Amino acid sequence: MSLVNKYLIKNSTDYAVKNHILVLLAMLFAYGCTSKGSALEANESEYSLPDRPNILWLVTEDMGAYIPAFGDSSAITPNLNRLAREGVIYTNLYSTSGVCAPSRAAIATGMYPSSIGANHMRTDSYTEVTGLPKYEAVPGPKVKMVSELLREKGYYTSNNYKEDYQFKAPVTAWDENGPYAHWRNRAEDQPFYSIFNFTTTHESGLFEPYGFRNIEMRHYHSGDTTYKWEPGNMTEAETPVHVSKDQEFAVPPYLPNTPIVQRDMWKLYNNISEMDRQLGAILAQLEEDGLLENTIIVFYGDHGGPLPREKRLIYDSGLNTPMIIRYPNSWRAGSKDDQLISFVDFAPTLLSLIGEKPLDYMQGQAFLGDFQSKEKREYIHGAADRFDEVTDAIRAVRDKQFKYIRNYRPNQGYYLPLTYREQIPTMQELLRLNESGELNASQAQWFRKSKPKEELYDCEADPYELNNLAEDPNYQDKLKELSNEMDRWLTDIGDRPNLPEQELIKRLWSGASSKPSTADPEIKITNGKIEIQSVTEGASVGYKLINSDGEQSPTWSIYQEPIDIEEVESIWVKAHRIGYNPSQVIKQNLN
Repeated sequence: MSLVNKYLIKNSTDYAVKNHILVLLAMLFAYGCTSKGSALEANESEYSLPDRPNILWLVTEDMGAYIPAFGDSSAITPNLNRLAREGVIYTNLYSTSGVCAPSRAAIATGMYPSSIGANHMRTDSYTEVTGLPKYEAVPGPKVKMVSELLREKGYYTSNNYKEDYQFKAPVTAWDENGPYAHWRNRAEDQPFYSIFNFTTTHESGLFEPYGFRNIEMRHYHSGDTTYKWEPGNMTEAETPVHVSKDQEFAVPPYLPNTPIVQRDMWKLYNNISEMDRQLGAILAQLEEDGLLENTIIVFYGDHGGPLPREKRLIYDSGLNTPMIIRYPNSWRAGSKDDQLISFVDFAPTLLSLIGEKPLDYMQGQAFLGDFQSKEKREYIHGAADRFDEVTDAIRAVRDKQFKYIRNYRPNQGYYLPLTYREQIPTMQELLRLNESGELNASQAQWFRKSKPKEELYDCEADPYELNNLAEDPNYQDKLKELSNEMDRWLTDIGDRPNLPEQELIKRLWSGASSKPSTADPEIKITNGKIEIQSVTEGASVGYKLINSDGEQSPTWSIYQEPIDIEEVESIWVKAHRIGYNPSQVIKQNLN
């Protein structure tokens, strides 16, 4: 038997999915709104859940609530509409930052980005402008990527294909990572956690010349390693048109309603519609494989919308993103859940859903599963620091109704010129109209030369956060409550908002002048077993086995216990602590 087949059979045998019926108390999940009445309540009392459910994670970029399931009917989204009918709509999901890389760091680790050095966008770029060295976020030694934690419990984890965590993922993070990554490549009956990233909705999709990237069609060929990607973009003439260009689109009040802005609104909705088509291809593959009722499907965006005064800001337009979860057998189908959820809650919730207790270092709380928190979240928190070449320091806290914002650089204007964003036609239009004095009061707010030290908004009465209540005597109790909560949070996670980034890097590197490196792992043979050790605290250790025929393990396995030397000719070993340079690959012959 080949080493590869032996590996697959072991995983298939150990980790087969076994269905059973779990009787859940209705109070365990009895939160949120519903239009189903007693029929839904009856559905909640008894729930069919796979013992170790598959988890399909569908992530799109720069996604505000611009879809029919959340009240905006401009985009054409039949697949998301179906997902909403068969699943639960979560209205109060918030990213930890208004931009992708810090937010993805929170998702991957269950840690607030500003607590691990991950909140500056990005840590490895714009060094010529900032004068800073390239660095990575450095969480504590216990912190692992949640995908690795699921791998340790027998899950096949795949990522297709974007990462962007503010640190390099260890080789132990995924069974498979890349444009062909797919649950179909797992061992038979092995449970999976598979991520598909859809970048069609990214803000760059608003740039001219307009046209989808050819690689965006990859999801029609997921798992097909014979397919060859075409470089470049489609022309506008080649780009599928899902949404009519001739209609009038609603424009948020912080943007001017001009033909240029209307054009970008059409692009936004057309891009969402194309994303829905790609997402539908993945859902069709899940159904083709007979896995729909063994899989929890999660759709969400990596932060708020792509337009100016949305992305990068910590108003709701930058942090709030839609989420839909479809549970097996359409549990709670068609309902809404308005509990507050933060991206830091995703990692503990993933563990809870597979029956594993969230780890103590995680700063979020599980909102589903065997270990869901007994108390609902009262507040969500957000942070904004450097974005590309410009730096600010802003923190936010929100309860279900009110948002409190603290500006640590009040003498600095809200709008900061950012080269990448200025490629958006709407941004160019805003700058032109601001220069000519043609913006109204709501649209001109962003271009004020300074900021108030504190802001307070009633997000129910003022969803676009345009009317600052911080100095209104009627709201001083709420201002004090949220300010105190922010102080508690900053202390709890060790966040120093105005700490210079150069000083942050020194702290991450423990005072050293260069990025720390993971020590090379040591290999020894004891009683017919291969033992591996890394002296770097918190390092993940991966290995590949090669037999006498030269066959190699299909992926980097996670070292958890001594390995049987039988049929093994040689071994490759690599160690990597998150935020450090990885070790060298150590290759050792065993015979």
